[in-house]
Amino acid sequence: MQQSAATRKNYQGLDIPVSAGISFPLALLLVYTIILLFAPLYEQPVNREIYFLFLMGIFAISLLGFADDMLGQRDTLGFKGHLGALLHGRMTTGGLKAAGGALIAFFLALFLSSGLVSGWPDIIVDTLIMALFANMLNLLDLRPGRAVKGFFFFFFLLAFLASWKINWILIAPLLGATLYYVHFDLKALAMMGDSGSNVLGLALGFMVAGSLPLSFKVGVLFFLIFMHLITEKYSLTRIIEKVAVLRKIDQWGRGKSDGKSEKTG
Repeated sequence: MQQSAATRKNYQGLDIPVSAGISFPLALLLVYTIILLFAPLYEQPVNREIYFLFLMGIFAISLLGFADDMLGQRDTLGFKGHLGALLHGRMTTGGLKAAGGALIAFFLALFLSSGLVSGWPDIIVDTLIMALFANMLNLLDLRPGRAVKGFFFFFFLLAFLASWKINWILIAPLLGATLYYVHFDLKALAMMGDSGSNVLGLALGFMVAGSLPLSFKVGVLFFLIFMHLITEKYSLTRIIEKVAVLRKIDQWGRGKSDGKSEKTG
């Protein structure tokens, strides 16, 4: 990647490879193929459908993120910016990614639901949770390691609340791929880009949607909406730098922040 055009200046102004997160769906494809090849040997039956649909959703959101990484204009940022561009007759890659992400989330929510009619409250909430989580991790991906730390924080919180409901075999390959990758992100050797942060966010949303009761999911949804409203108005980096605990966690594994603030699209 570094020898190609697939590089971008990071917050320090250094040109580093972008879209390293495209490796996440490829890792899932490899591991899921092995799991399904050996499925006849398992004592418990394997639900092939969930692997296929989850993988298709992950690939789709990653490719949308990759397109935004490669072709996106950095002058149009946030939901407000992309919506404003659309109202002026211009579809941005960020807007296309948001619309596509919502559609992917909807189809995954349909799969998780008990039916289109009886399960419509879950479908609406699950769709919004998956779409907003995908963008939430994108909003975090402004400093080395921040999106990965956010991913593991939310995942371990979910595991604490509903570990017995999580499909560990489904999510374990992504956990492993993220752990392997985090060194490159922390040391600013690569950026996962939207092709990676959207994958982590969609996976989190999918696990929340499939593991928690509706009442808990509504609480998660309100939190995500609140975070998006905050980041539309304020710089998340500045907020983190003003809170000592958050600043310390943000700097784990890398050097001190230079104080620059950024927003993403």
